[in-house]
Amino acid sequence: MEAQSQTVPPTKTSALLQQQLCEAALYVSGRPLDFKTIGSVIGARSEEKIRSIARAIAERYAKMDSPVQVLELPDGRFVMQLRPQFAKNVRRLSNRPLLTPGPLRTLSFIALRQPIAQSHVVRVRGKLAYQHVKQLKEMDLISYDKLGRSRVLRTTTTFADYFNLNHDPALMKKELKNVFDITHPQQSQTAHYSPSTEQS
Repeated sequence: MEAQSQTVPPTKTSALLQQQLCEAALYVSGRPLDFKTIGSVIGARSEEKIRSIARAIAERYAKMDSPVQVLELPDGRFVMQLRPQFAKNVRRLSNRPLLTPGPLRTLSFIALRQPIAQSHVVRVRGKLAYQHVKQLKEMDLISYDKLGRSRVLRTTTTFADYFNLNHDPALMKKELKNVFDITHPQQSQTAHYSPSTEQS
């Protein structure tokens, strides 16, 4: 009897509860969630059902004209995030400080220009970029492939997930330009760089 009392019968109420649990999971996680993860929270296994529930939440937020949106990513995962046009105004309030300004600027430069040779990043960002690249690689925010004596740098799925960005590089660059309010990435990054003031 005790086991039965913990099971919610398949009624309209349980359908509402599943949608509420899905919304709660997206809110708390702060990162994209796949079908398996959402299903484990709401008690469902059918990908079709989970997708239907998540899409219903996404549509509701769209109709509310909220600064928060729920997106279905190209790989099928769902994420709750701020719309880019609002993120730049409130990012200073974030409780998830990750990087000091120097590495963050190097990371944004890589993300906006990827795939990009490390040698070019160093020319624009200065010699401290070598240390930045090492730190970003250790944090799994970037990856690289060998290209002669240099490396070709690009961001990882961890980077996209952490900053709630699209995994598609072209769409990601558009989102980043909104977040960082950058219209000319190379000029902006160069203007901010100063060997005497750069932070490692």
